Order: sequence, then C-alpha cells, then structure tokens
Amino acid sequence: MAPVVPETANRLFQIIDSKIQQGCKVIHLLISSQGGSVFHGLSLYNYLKGIPVEIRTYNFGSADSIGVVLYCAGSKRYSVPHARFLMHGVKYNFQGQMSLDEKQLEENLKSLKIDQYNISKVIADTIKTKSTEQVEVDMNLRTTLNPEEAIIYGLVHEIKSELIPANADLSIISEPIQQNIQPIPGMFRAETLITSYSFSRHIDHNILI
Repeated sequence: MAPVVPETANRLFQIIDSKIQQGCKVIHLLISSQGGSVFHGLSLYNYLKGIPVEIRTYNFGSADSIGVVLYCAGSKRYSVPHARFLMHGVKYNFQGQMSLDEKQLEENLKSLKIDQYNISKVIADTIKTKSTEQVEVDMNLRTTLNPEEAIIYGLVHEIKSELIPANADLSIISEPIQQNIQPIPGMFRAETLITSYSFSRHIDHNILI
C-alpha cells in the first residue's frame, strides 16, 4: 500500500537483488498502490521482466495507474475478490509558476505521448486481447475493472483470497514518509514474498495489511 516513487522503487530493487543473490527462484509481489511515477513504474516493470526468477503478482486492494503496469510484470497474476484496477492517461504536472517555451512544451508533450504509448503497449502485450491503440482508448476513458471484469479483459489469471505462500520469506516496503521496516528473516528462501504497505501511528504495527 505505497505509491510508486523513487524511495519505494529503489527499496524494491534492493530487496529483489538481495533475494536473487540468495538463490530465490519465485517472488510473490503483493501490490496495492494508487500509482505514482511513470519513469519508476516502467523501470520496475522492465527490471522484473528481465530477471532470472519467476514473478507472481497479486492485487490485494487497488492497482491504479502505473500500479497496473507493475502488476503486469507477473507471469502469473492474481487478485483478491474485492479489488479494483484503474487505467487512465498520463498527465504532466506543472510545478509552481513554471514557464515553458514552445520547444520545451513540444518536448514535454512528446515525452507524455511516449509514456502513454509505452504503458498501453505493456498492458496490450500482457492481456493479448486488444491492440495498443485499443488499450490507449481505454486509458483515456479512465477504465475501471473489478476482478471478474479484469479476468475477461486479460489482466487477471485467477481470483483467490490466499495471498501468502507457506514458509514465505517476507520482506516489507513501507512508504518513505513512514519509519523504515527491516526485512523479516524466513525459514526458507526458495520463495519470497514482497509487499508494499503503509500504516499510521494509530494502527497496531503488528498488523500487516
């Protein structure tokens, strides 16, 4: 339950690299994210697709925006019964009183179009039921899917309530604004479970969501 931002992306890179060095063969990535940085989300996707381990992704809440791309990195993709998927177009956020000349505007517009194309292509390559152009139309319509609809769309392979595999070696990524959580050593390293979550000071820290 964390946004895709530099801190969480870097932490995920570090954890997975560590697990690969330990001989991990399967990674279960639990995702509930409102999205975030397109740059970091696409980088994580390409990294996860390129490493020599099996990635299984789970939507245990919401996979929104670039969170859908991260979810698509799984060769096997699961969702809990009460979850959602949200696809929408890419936008450019202007900071403060930013001013851009014509060339800068053209450069940013081109970058935005490339990002949107890359995201739609990732989804199209994953679902294999629609073209990149059709997915881009769905993004511009801000398409929201429940798990059953996501199965028909091609995003989800199976709806299941069980998330944590037996004997999983659990590592946790928290939001950067919260305290750091150290990985919890497990008994076995054949498989590892990685989840992103956040909590407030008013929530029992022993409860992992």
